[in-house]
Amino acid sequence: MTTILIVESNPAGYPQVASEFVMVLQAIDDTTDIRIVSPYEAPVTRSDLQAVDGAIFTGSAVSWGVDAPEAAPLRAAMEQVFDEGIPAYGSCNGMQLAACLLGGISAPSPNGREDGLAREVQLTEAGRVHPFLKGRQTGFTVPCIHRDEVTRLPKGAVLLAGNAHSPVQAFAYDNGNIRFWGVQYHPEITLAAMADILDEIGGYPQSLRDDLRLAETDAGAARRLGAAPGDLQPDQRVTEIRNWFNSLSA
Repeated sequence: MTTILIVESNPAGYPQVASEFVMVLQAIDDTTDIRIVSPYEAPVTRSDLQAVDGAIFTGSAVSWGVDAPEAAPLRAAMEQVFDEGIPAYGSCNGMQLAACLLGGISAPSPNGREDGLAREVQLTEAGRVHPFLKGRQTGFTVPCIHRDEVTRLPKGAVLLAGNAHSPVQAFAYDNGNIRFWGVQYHPEITLAAMADILDEIGGYPQSLRDDLRLAETDAGAARRLGAAPGDLQPDQRVTEIRNWFNSLSA
């Protein structure tokens, strides 16, 4: 049985998003032992990390960046995971956090927000052969919502994918005791949930939100969103999480 620690990256009062990963992990392997910690509520301890096979750092809806004083509890949690040699995965804020701790830079994207979908995500040469992106075809589309991005990769990181909006959409870092794989986008978020998020934020076309809710079963809606129909199927959408999970026992 695989034990996964999910690090909830939102404080109380913000949407709690660890449950999105719980559903994905249970669909991948329903025997998985899943634990959730919330560093903003209580510090992560060594006992929290005992017998953990892998750690997931979620996205976040906070207004501050990963290098801000407010994010210190989250940085401390990831530092402990790295110190213990636990393989880690991060989506969005989770990837930005890793880049920051490993010597890179994360900051607001000069292109503004990328909400709803990341389109035309291109694999690098390294990404075409890396196990993290096995099953992805270059030019894919995936759920995405973010303000910040990785603007400088850490030394030793391997760029795996990017697009016109955000040149760093996925990277891997495998050096010494640290193994981190991360994406800027959100494979864990269903299209319906993304439509609900855009509803709450406001200002997005009704046609976009309607097509997001239809695209899993309607090829026409997927194409109107600029996606190949297969990209948005649930099994394909969670590719990176499944590949990372499978790598823990490889």
